[in-house]
Amino acid sequence: MINNKNLKSGFLILITFVIASACSMPRFSQDADDAGTSSDAKSASQLLAKARAAVQSGSYEDAIKYYETLEARYPLGRFAQQSLLETAFAYYKAEEEDTALDTIDRFKRMYPRSPIMDYALYLRGLTNFNRGKSIVDKVFPRSFADLDNVRQKEAFHDFSQLVNRYPSSKYTPDAQQRLQHLRNSLATSEVNVAEYYMRRKAYVAAFNRAEYTIKHYQGSPAIIDALKIKIKASQALGKPQLAAATRRVLQLNFPAEAAKFK
Repeated sequence: MINNKNLKSGFLILITFVIASACSMPRFSQDADDAGTSSDAKSASQLLAKARAAVQSGSYEDAIKYYETLEARYPLGRFAQQSLLETAFAYYKAEEEDTALDTIDRFKRMYPRSPIMDYALYLRGLTNFNRGKSIVDKVFPRSFADLDNVRQKEAFHDFSQLVNRYPSSKYTPDAQQRLQHLRNSLATSEVNVAEYYMRRKAYVAAFNRAEYTIKHYQGSPAIIDALKIKIKASQALGKPQLAAATRRVLQLNFPAEAAKFK
């Protein structure tokens, strides 16, 4: 089995990132551009300020009402974009993840060229990253491999989109760290399944899972165990040449592990 000690310590570092970066909501340089008259702009700014104050105080239901009012009064332009995305953030903070994701997807459809699309992708990844976890898990996280792989893969897709489309975004460094964490945990899940198949003597299935892990999750610590499973499965299947070739790969890349492996 994979030792998750390093993964857990890395996750605790990410807790700091979520506090520092997720709360850093992007804002347009001039919120009042689409508000019409100066009195309209003042009214819109006041609504936005009230909504943000409600979020800061944890009154997410009130915040959502303010944002929805703002979006209804100013349905076009920057205020509408800002309020819709901040509504998604309020739902995320209220742990209504499904509604948050629906709101983000609506934002993406309505404003595909928005200058704050990088944050939309980041928030979507963050929501999937944390979806379904209790407050205990957030402070004392379990192995991510114990959680739903579908959620992990969705988060991986969201963060990958952000990194590829917006490499200079201020949210990209955190997304990259989360991607590595997700890569490690997804690889761990695959190895856990492969080990299960080995115990059941389903050697072809075990071999295939190990091969998939090696191919798709390069750089993960789980690669070591995947190589070992591949060797054992090859031997069990009567494929000594394949087992020897895999052992050479293990020896070349992880000599210390190869020396301990019998």
